[in-house]
Amino acid sequence: MNKIYLSEKDMPRQWYNLAADFKNPPRLPIGLDGNPLTPDKLERIFPMNLIEQEVSTKRWIDIPQEILSILYRWRPAPLRRAVYLEEHLKTPAKIYYKDESLSPPGSHKPNTAVVQAWYNKKFGIEKLTTETGAGQWGCALSFACSIVGLECKIYMVRISFDQKPLRKSMMNIWGGQCLASPSKATSFGRKILKEQPDTPGSLGIAISEAIEDALTDSSGKTRYSLGSVLNHVMLHQTIIGLEAKKQLALIGEKTPDIVIGCAGGGSNFAGLSFPFICDKINGAKITIIPTEPTACPTLTRGPFRYDFGDTAGQTPLLAMHTLGHNFVPAPIHAGGLRYHGMAPLVSHAVTEGLLQPRSYDQVKCYQAALTWSRTEGTICAPETSHAIACAIEEAQKAKREGKEKVILFNYSGHGLMDLLGYEKFLNGELKEYSLPEEDLKKSLEAIADFPKL
Repeated sequence: MNKIYLSEKDMPRQWYNLAADFKNPPRLPIGLDGNPLTPDKLERIFPMNLIEQEVSTKRWIDIPQEILSILYRWRPAPLRRAVYLEEHLKTPAKIYYKDESLSPPGSHKPNTAVVQAWYNKKFGIEKLTTETGAGQWGCALSFACSIVGLECKIYMVRISFDQKPLRKSMMNIWGGQCLASPSKATSFGRKILKEQPDTPGSLGIAISEAIEDALTDSSGKTRYSLGSVLNHVMLHQTIIGLEAKKQLALIGEKTPDIVIGCAGGGSNFAGLSFPFICDKINGAKITIIPTEPTACPTLTRGPFRYDFGDTAGQTPLLAMHTLGHNFVPAPIHAGGLRYHGMAPLVSHAVTEGLLQPRSYDQVKCYQAALTWSRTEGTICAPETSHAIACAIEEAQKAKREGKEKVILFNYSGHGLMDLLGYEKFLNGELKEYSLPEEDLKKSLEAIADFPKL
């Protein structure tokens, strides 16, 4: 079968929490004094009903019926088999992908956006602020806020704001207000612009602006919403992997040999992989691969350290792989993968030996994206191309070994708003780029005196 569907009645009714199943528990967020952070210290940033999910160690958390009713707009998402790519590669491997491009904003991001908007609304919040890299998260949260009835303000990394103007249009259509970050709307944004007037911006800077915006609202009716990194965001995305497991079972397919997802902050990778990491913890033989850019190699070259989640240092210190909170990545087109840190749960899974991260250059990724579009037909997001590059690599390896393997990856979004990057690649304007070691060392100086793990 090329397309495997679930009915609405078969959609998962609970999210899966990987934090419950690690043999060694993940490290808790701390303050600069080294003391663990208590939930009450997060209340001005997040509503308590989401904080409860953030710190939960329950394995399963129920999905409210009202949220399921919203998710029915595009879920369950289909599982597809890439038969045309298989034929092109002449591989014995079977390549499956979870198609998350069919949501209204065109990516996996609404899986948590609608949940966060709903819980904030239930808590009495009236406005959400957030950051966005490539713009997919900003679009998703604008969409979610329009559905549940909240205001939405988005700080979009400047280089993506310039590269992807139609993302801003999508946010405006759903009622969101989008500003280029760094902006003049916050004191931190003005500080950065004064020091670095030509900066391309970063997710860390945009997060700082969004948090400042929420904290300075004297009414107390504004909260901050994050599209990746945090535990509750990973939790909401696990509906992807839970659906995929049901769909593979429907066609009598064995547990995948290889599970792949691109990783920037971690949400799309976690959404597909966490239910399979549970299987691996319990003895299944699965190779699980998070993929990232060589320009922003958080998992493959960043140390596992305590660091801030934002540039201004307004967040707690998180135990994660990091390039340093002051890191400003090169302006590659995979804007959703340009974050200095990685989700603590994903980072912890790496330290536990459960994952095998890889990094790919943007030129190789665009080559893989063209192979995909000229076989399977769709145009993928630049972020998704990292997972496709890895899937092709693994399928070619299976061919050399003469083994029939089952490869599963997350097709996390379409690239119809990212055509400028494709145009530059086709014109030969994109070059191979790997983060220089001296730049990494300089960036890590900012966390040299932070509490050690």
